[in-house]
Amino acid sequence: MTAPVRLKPEVTGFFDPRTGSVQYVVADPASGRCAIIDPVHDFDEKSGQTATHNADRLLAFIAARGYTVEWILDTHPHADHFSAARYLKARTGAPTAIGAGVRDVQLLWKGYYNWPDFPADGSQWDRLFADGETFSIGGIPARVMFSPGHTLASVTYVIGDAAFVHDTLFMPDSGTARADFPGGSAQALWRSIQAILALPDETRLFTGHDYQPGGRAPQWESTVAEQRARNIHLDQDEDGFVAIREARDRTLPMPKLILHSLQINTNGGRLPEAEANGMRYLKIPLDLLTGAPWD
Repeated sequence: MTAPVRLKPEVTGFFDPRTGSVQYVVADPASGRCAIIDPVHDFDEKSGQTATHNADRLLAFIAARGYTVEWILDTHPHADHFSAARYLKARTGAPTAIGAGVRDVQLLWKGYYNWPDFPADGSQWDRLFADGETFSIGGIPARVMFSPGHTLASVTYVIGDAAFVHDTLFMPDSGTARADFPGGSAQALWRSIQAILALPDETRLFTGHDYQPGGRAPQWESTVAEQRARNIHLDQDEDGFVAIREARDRTLPMPKLILHSLQINTNGGRLPEAEANGMRYLKIPLDLLTGAPWD
């Protein structure tokens, strides 16, 4: 029996050097329908300024190609940049979506931010995907794999022959994502990685960040076969992986925007409402994430 043919979407990555993030436009060339994955809403923590340069770059690319946006997808609530999902929905009218596990992350951070009236029900997105749920981008089938470990809400989007693995796997020379955020688990991360590596060897894997080890140029595409053969964190069993991952995580400072971004990203990319004086304000809990080294 021959293997089923998997359609090949056109994938274009957009690297943001300020945050090391990679945003994606994933298109069905036949229909001109596309999805945006993990878009960045710009924020300068030193001045408090926000901007939409990254999101507008995606929109300009989409307009130049004549694409129609069918989905705006987040893989999880990010800890190092604001999501531009809400801004892009307002510009395109496309529905937003994320994995249903976001409700667990919302419940955690609702308490941390002391938001008694915050709706921790995922209603900030148009669609909450269940594990294994299917959808499509034009004529290309897609499905959702829950991939917890980095966060409780992390998902992988498998779109044709491409899988968007967010912060679970980095490029092989960078290893894997940290698992020490609230709700994270190195054991769960290992199991999620094994599920991703069970995809066909030729599956294209697109990661959510690249930190350019050794100063090399940004990279974000690999394959299942390449990850299995060369990922620097995966040449061992589960116990060895967990030990190395947890030891490494203890040496890492928290992302500089984690307390800024989670209150935006657990709210579907909505910036805070303006107060009576017309200004928007972020609320930062003090002494919440203790124990991490200072950089």
